Amino acid sequence: MHLKTEDLTRLDIEFDSGTVPAPFSHRYKLKISFEKSFLNTQFDLAYTEREDLSEDEITDEGFTVNDDYSYVGEIPKVWEKPIKELYSKSKWSSKKLDEEGGVKLLAKDIHGKISRHVPINQEDWQYMAQQYIQAIYEISKKEAPLTIRFYSQSSEETHDYSVTVKFSIRKIEAEIDGKKIDPDWDKTQTLLSHVYLVEYDYSIAKENKPTKRGFFIDSGDGLWHEFGQGVVNIDPSYDALQKIREEFVKLNQH
Repeated sequence: MHLKTEDLTRLDIEFDSGTVPAPFSHRYKLKISFEKSFLNTQFDLAYTEREDLSEDEITDEGFTVNDDYSYVGEIPKVWEKPIKELYSKSKWSSKKLDEEGGVKLLAKDIHGKISRHVPINQEDWQYMAQQYIQAIYEISKKEAPLTIRFYSQSSEETHDYSVTVKFSIRKIEAEIDGKKIDPDWDKTQTLLSHVYLVEYDYSIAKENKPTKRGFFIDSGDGLWHEFGQGVVNIDPSYDALQKIREEFVKLNQH
């Protein structure tokens, strides 16, 4: 049963990574209550099946031995509209989650009705949940806002981009060649998604800002990666690097 979006008072988003092996396997639960001026939120993240792994096996993958995390607090109301819009346009599967995992939802309305759903549009819900979790990390000071830098140099021109993503308030702050712009949140989502659709080679990344011709990106880790060498397409049939370049050019046409 699809509850009326305007009647929603609470939404629980529960995720399980399924057959992903440890130390990556995890599950989380977001309990979101729509209050008058904020979203009352409880978040619990737990990494699973690590019992048989040594500390080195965990830390070698970039984790720590204590990556579980919990948060209770208020998230700005600006998040209510996109979450409810996603709920209203979602369609539901009649099947339960299998061993591959995924997202399942629990919704409650003002009449006390409760509905449980497995959305067909799994990727949309996982993407929304990940962005909401980043908002939690910013508000709790666990992580700073994400800043992506892009540098391009040809024989004709040079451009220097900086894009800071403030998930907590769903706002993008950007600079192009030192000039500040205020790009639209929704219109920058393609750029953000493609930044993580490529593979980075950290063994040849550079700390210093590039000065030679080419295209370079710092995806938020403070290191510069050169297109075609330090960062390459994961899928040869899909040119995500070209999409990244195109999206930065669109910013320049803002």
